[in-house]
Amino acid sequence: GGGPQYLATLSQPAGSVQGWMRVTVQGEVIDHYFGLSSIASHTMERYTTSVLKATLTPPPPPSEGFREIMTRLSENSCDKYRNIVYEDAEFVEYFRAATPDFELKGLNLGSRPAKRKQGGIESLRAIPWMFAWTQTRLQLPVWLGVGTALTSEIDAGNLPLLQQMYKEWPFFRSTVELLEMVLAKTSKGIADYYESLLVPEDLQGISTKVWAELDATIEAIHKVTGRDEFMGGDENRNSRLAISSRVPLVDPINVLQANALLRMRHDEDHPEMPALRDAFAITVQGVAAGMGWTG
Repeated sequence: GGGPQYLATLSQPAGSVQGWMRVTVQGEVIDHYFGLSSIASHTMERYTTSVLKATLTPPPPPSEGFREIMTRLSENSCDKYRNIVYEDAEFVEYFRAATPDFELKGLNLGSRPAKRKQGGIESLRAIPWMFAWTQTRLQLPVWLGVGTALTSEIDAGNLPLLQQMYKEWPFFRSTVELLEMVLAKTSKGIADYYESLLVPEDLQGISTKVWAELDATIEAIHKVTGRDEFMGGDENRNSRLAISSRVPLVDPINVLQANALLRMRHDEDHPEMPALRDAFAITVQGVAAGMGWTG
């Protein structure tokens, strides 16, 4: 799912890793993990070490209290997600305006159609849905609903238990650190810039709920980890440095993409449309490379 492979392996249920584990690596990131012999060796070392540790010293099963909180977190986050994405009649229109969803369909990307034959938002395939949000740096499907769920538990006095889950339960820790990685790459300023250029004024009210949930998620994650920065700690130093040095360089590409989209949508018969489409395609590749994943 894009998170740290070592921690993801250790977070598997006890007994599910018995000396081996099957891992699927997406084609576009194979070179990232295996392109050089030194990098490939490091990747295999992580795989081997995590599989051996999970086999020889599997994690204890979570307590009943951990399970109860996780069940509530799942239910509450899902309810909030559906309330915004499925139950708001204008959300699909907002999504198509705020992201390059429509324009991405015109590019030769992926091996499957971006949309199934019938239906509304349910007809979208998972990867194109996430890819469109990744391009605008909002990455909404990853974190939407998490802030509401965590805040509910914190307000109920369960912050100490959430912090204990983070320290003692590899599955919960892996989930939180994946969220941290995504939030570290998320840019509210860039997403807001897309909205200011591309979203009609009558749809911009939807973003009020989106921004509130993003702020709640960031605040709650910081409380659970006990840190004021994402991916803190010595074990995440390299990843934190990579993100902090690489992701800001994507900002100008996002600005170019948003303005290309504005011009493409303003006049479909513009004489420079072929050049605009080429420019848009290049920015898509640039953002995906800078973010380190396609969604």
